[in-house]
Amino acid sequence: MTTSIDNKDCEQEQQMSNPSDRLPYHVSFNDDQKQQRHNSVNPDEPLPSSSRHGSLSSVEKSGRFLVVKPAADVPDIDEHDTSENSNDHGENERTPLQAKGDISVDFNESIFEEHDHRPRTVLDQLYNYTGGIVPNAAEAEKQPAAVQQSSANLGTIFGVYLPCVQNIFGVIVFIRLFWLIGIAGVLQTLLIVIICSLCTLLTAISMAAIATNGIVPAGGAYFMISRSLGPEFGGAVGILFYLGNTFAASMYIVGAVEIVVKYMCPEKCRLFGDDVEIPFVAFNHYRIYGTILLLIIGACVLIGIKFVTKIAPISLCAVLLSILAIYIGVVKSSFSPPDLQICLVGSNPSHLIKSNVLYNDIKRYCHPDKWCSRNNETILCPLYSAICNKSTNTFCSFERITESVQAVPAVPGLKDWQLSENLFSHFRREGEIERDIKGDSSYEVVAQEVTTFLILVGIYFPSVTGIMAGSNRSGDLRDPSRSIPRGTIAAIITTSIIYLSNVIFLAACTHSTLLRDKFGDSINKQLVVAVLAWPNKWVIMIGAFCSTVGAGLQTLTGAPRLLQAVARDDLIPILGPLAKSYRGEPVPALFLTLLICECGILIADVDKLTALLSMFFLLCYGFVNLACALQTVLKAPSWRPRFRYYHWSLSFAGVCLCIAIMFIASWYFALVAMLIAIVIYKFIEYKGAEKEWGDGIRGLSMSAARYALFRVDEAQPHTKNWRPQLLAFINAHKADDDEAYIIRHPKVLNFLYQLKAGRGFVVAASILEGDYLDKHQYIDPVRSLLKASLAQAKVQGFVEVLAAKDAEDGISALIQTEGLGGLRPNTIVLCWPIHWKKDFESYTADAFIRTIAIAEARQCAVIVPKNIDNFPDHKQIQEGTIDIWWIIHDGGLLFLIAFLLKRNKVWARCRIRLFTVAQLEDNSVEMKKDLEQYMYQLRIEAEVNVVEMEDQEISAYAYERTLKLAERVKLLKGLKLPDKELQLQAKGFERRASKPQIFMESIVNSQQRLTAPEESNDQYQYTFTPNQLENLKNSITASSMRKMHSAVRLNQQIRERSSDAKLVLINLPSPPAKHSSLAAYSYMEYVDALTEGLDRLILMRGSGRE
Repeated sequence: MTTSIDNKDCEQEQQMSNPSDRLPYHVSFNDDQKQQRHNSVNPDEPLPSSSRHGSLSSVEKSGRFLVVKPAADVPDIDEHDTSENSNDHGENERTPLQAKGDISVDFNESIFEEHDHRPRTVLDQLYNYTGGIVPNAAEAEKQPAAVQQSSANLGTIFGVYLPCVQNIFGVIVFIRLFWLIGIAGVLQTLLIVIICSLCTLLTAISMAAIATNGIVPAGGAYFMISRSLGPEFGGAVGILFYLGNTFAASMYIVGAVEIVVKYMCPEKCRLFGDDVEIPFVAFNHYRIYGTILLLIIGACVLIGIKFVTKIAPISLCAVLLSILAIYIGVVKSSFSPPDLQICLVGSNPSHLIKSNVLYNDIKRYCHPDKWCSRNNETILCPLYSAICNKSTNTFCSFERITESVQAVPAVPGLKDWQLSENLFSHFRREGEIERDIKGDSSYEVVAQEVTTFLILVGIYFPSVTGIMAGSNRSGDLRDPSRSIPRGTIAAIITTSIIYLSNVIFLAACTHSTLLRDKFGDSINKQLVVAVLAWPNKWVIMIGAFCSTVGAGLQTLTGAPRLLQAVARDDLIPILGPLAKSYRGEPVPALFLTLLICECGILIADVDKLTALLSMFFLLCYGFVNLACALQTVLKAPSWRPRFRYYHWSLSFAGVCLCIAIMFIASWYFALVAMLIAIVIYKFIEYKGAEKEWGDGIRGLSMSAARYALFRVDEAQPHTKNWRPQLLAFINAHKADDDEAYIIRHPKVLNFLYQLKAGRGFVVAASILEGDYLDKHQYIDPVRSLLKASLAQAKVQGFVEVLAAKDAEDGISALIQTEGLGGLRPNTIVLCWPIHWKKDFESYTADAFIRTIAIAEARQCAVIVPKNIDNFPDHKQIQEGTIDIWWIIHDGGLLFLIAFLLKRNKVWARCRIRLFTVAQLEDNSVEMKKDLEQYMYQLRIEAEVNVVEMEDQEISAYAYERTLKLAERVKLLKGLKLPDKELQLQAKGFERRASKPQIFMESIVNSQQRLTAPEESNDQYQYTFTPNQLENLKNSITASSMRKMHSAVRLNQQIRERSSDAKLVLINLPSPPAKHSSLAAYSYMEYVDALTEGLDRLILMRGSGRE
C-alpha cells in the first residue's frame, strides 16, 4: 500500500472534521488504495510495510483512530513541497510543510489523540473568558500556530456578546441612573437613553460593515478608522480613543472609591475629621483612595495579561448578578416593600430631611413634637431643633407646618401613581430643593450642582460605551463576519432594554424625592439601588464595586496596547519609545497611561469625568460612521462587506448624532476634543505619514479630482483666470563614479517655491536619455529623488520622469502630452544652458532653441532663469529692486512674474522698477506718465523709467514690433479697459507719435540689414569637421558684428541702471524662424551678449494669453 501527501484529501478531511481540529498534514490514499484499505484493513492487524516513502512498521489503535508509526527510514520532507491554502481575501498562499527530519511517533500520537478531547462546555468557556482583553496584533503573531488556531474558536456569545455587555454596563447604572430619573423625569430620561442608544446602534451598524470588509486585527476602532480614513484620521482618532479609555479608567476608579467611601464604610474610611458629605472633603478622599487603587490595578496589569484575564469572569458574574438582583428586588417590592422610610416636611414642595439629623431613626424622630426622649432624657426634638435652631422658649415657624411632617415609605413598591409622579423633570440649580426654591443644606437634601437636560446627556452617555469590545477580538472569532454584527447589535439592544426597563421600574417603585437624593443622605447614606435589591444591599454594593474595578482593570489593560499600536504604526515620532515591550507587556505605554489616569483621578468628580470622556468616545464613533458613509458613497471596488444591513444615510445620521450629542453634552469639551484631533491630524500630515492603507479619504480626493477635471473647460481660460501652470525641466544626472542620480541645479526648485503665490500646479520633469528598456530601472530612483527634492524645497507638485532617445524628443513629448483634460501646463521653465559653447557639438543650443519653438507652437509661455545657481534660497531674504526691462509686449508675463515673486518672503522687501525703451523722437515725459497710469490699472506698484536710445541701438529689437504705436494700442485693448479709457489712452499714444512713418521705415531697413546674412546662410547645408566648425564660428561672429553691436549697447544700458538690482527680468528674443545650426549659434551668441554681466536674470517669452 502506498501513501502520499495529498492536498485534496487534506481539504476533505478538514471539511469533515471540526475546524479547530484541522491537522497540519496527514497520510492519505488514492481511490484504488482507499477501496483496498476499506476491504482489507483490519484495525487489529498491522499494515503492510511497503511504501514509496519508506516502510510503515505498524498500526496501533488509539481510541477511535489508527496511529500510524513510521519506520526510521522515512525520508525527509523537502520544505519546498508546499500545499496551497486560501486566505480570507481569496489569494493563494504557499505554506511550507514540516521541516526536514524524521516524523516522531509521539507527534503523530498527539495529532490523532487530539480528536478524543471532549468539547468545551459552557463552564469551560466562562472560565477561559477574557472580557475582551487580547494581545495586540504583534503579540498575537508571536504565539505558536497551534495556540492561534485554538484561540480563534470563539462564537458570538463569548466572543462578542458578553464582552460588549460587560463593557457597556458600568458604574453609571449603579450610582447615577436613579438620580437621572429623579431629576429629568421618566419621559426625558427615556429620551436620553434612546438618543444615546441610537447613537451606539448606528455606530454598531457602521462598525459591522467595516469589520466584515476584510480582516480587522486587534485594535478595534483605531484599525478600522486608520485603514478606512487614512493615517492622519487614524492617528488622531487613535489618540482620542486612547484618551477616552484612559479617562474611562479614571471614572471607574473614582466610581469604585465613591461606592466604598460613601456607602460601604462612610465612617471607618475617613482620613480626616470632616464629614465626607462635604464635596471638597469627599473629593480629597477620592483622590487619595483612587491613587492607591490605581497603583494596585497598575501592579495587576504589570504582572501580565494572563493574570488580568482570570479576573474577567468575576467581573462579568458581578455585573450579571447585580442586574438580576435589581429586577428581583423590583418584583419583590410590589408585594413586600423594604422597611425603609424617609422624612418629608411640607407638601408643595416637600423638604427631604437628612437621616443623620434625626439620628438615623426616621420612625422615632420624624414628627412635629418639640420635646423628645432619648436615653431616658428629655431633649429638644432633632427635627424641631434643626429647623428652628433657636432656644426652647422662642416661637418657631415650624409650628405652622407641623401637620405636613410625615414619614413615608422610601420604596412603596410598583405603583402606577408613583410612576405618574415621576414622569416630569425637576431640574434645579445648586442649593435648591425645587426650581427657584432654596433649601438649607444643614438639614435637608439640596442640589449640589446645576442640572439641565444637556448636562445629563453627557453624564449618561458613558453608560452606553464599550461597543468596541467585540471588534477588538476579531482575530479570535470563529466567524467574525457573523459574530461581530450579531453580537454587538444584540448587546446594544439587550442593554438598552435593561436601561429602559430600569427607568420605568425604578420610577414606579421609588419615591420621587428619594430619586433626587444623589448620595442617599435621607436613608442613612445608602445607595438607592442597593436598598431596592434582593436579597441584601451588599449584593449591589459588592457587585457594583467588583464590576467597576474589573472594568477599570480591563480598560487599563487595553489602553496601553492601543497606544502601543499607534506607536508601532510610526505615525507620531514622539511616541516611538512607547512601541517597546518587556516580557510581552507594553510597559512604557502602561506607565504613561497610569500617569494620565492619575490626572483624571485628581479631578475626582464622576460627573465631570463622564462629560470629558464622552467627547472622546463620541468623536471616535463619529469617525467610524464617517468611514462607513464615505466607503459606501464612493463605491470603491474593495468595499464588499458581508454585513448587508447598512446604508450611507444611517452612517451619515450617526455622524450628525455624534456631533450633536457632543455639543449638547458640553460644547467647550467638544471644542477641546476637536482641537486635539485637528492638532494631531495636522502634525501627522506635516510629518508625512508614509502609509498606504487604501483609505477612503484618498478615494474621496480621487472622486473630487475626477469631478473637478470634468468641470474644467479645456478651452483657454479668461485672462483674469490665467495663472502659471508650470512644467519645469530638471536636469538629473549621475554623479561621478557613482550610480546615484543628483540634480544639477537644485536652486531651480527654490525658484519654483517662490512662484507658489500663483496658486498653479507644478510638474517637475526629468528626461533620461536612452532606450526605455535600458533606463527603466532608473526611473523610480529619479522619481523618488525629485519627490524628495520637491519636499525639501517645500514645493507641492507632481513628478514626471521620461526615458527618451534624446532630450529634445523627451521635452517635445512632455510639452505636447503633459496634463489631463483642462489641467495642462501653460508655462515652461528651463534653465539657460551655461555650457552651450563647450557642448555645441552635442547640439545643446539646437535643443534649447527647438524647445522654445515647440513651446511657442504649443502656445506656452517660457521662463528661462540664467545663472540659476546664484539665485537665493528660502532663508536668503533680499532687499533692493526687481528691475523689469519691458522691450517686447508679449502679454504682460514680466509684470505677473515680478508681482508673484514679490509676494514671497524672499523678495517681499524689494521694489519693482520698470524700464522701457524710447526713441529720441518720442516724448519721454508723456510716455512715462502713460506707463504709470498703465501700472496703476494693473494694480502693481512700480517705479517707471524711460530709457532713450537711437534707432540703430534698438534695431535688433525692431523686428519684434515692440515700439510700434499700433502694438501699444493693442496692449490697451488686451487689458479690457472701458471704452472711454481705451480711447483716451489710444489717442494719447497717437498724439505723441512724432514721426511714425520715418520710424517704421528705419525699422524695416534695420531688419533687412540684420536678417539678410542669416537668411543667406540658411539656404545651405554643411557637413563639418572640428576645424571647419571652429572656422565657421569665427565667420559667424564676423558676419553678425552689426547685430552684436546693438545687443552690446542695450546690455550697456541695462548694466548701467540695473547693476545693483537683486533680479532683472527681460524679454527673451524670438528664436530664428528657420532652424539651423548656424542660426542657433548666432542666436545664443546674441542672447549672451545681451545679458552679459548680470548676476541674476530671468528671460521670459509670453504666449500673448496672460
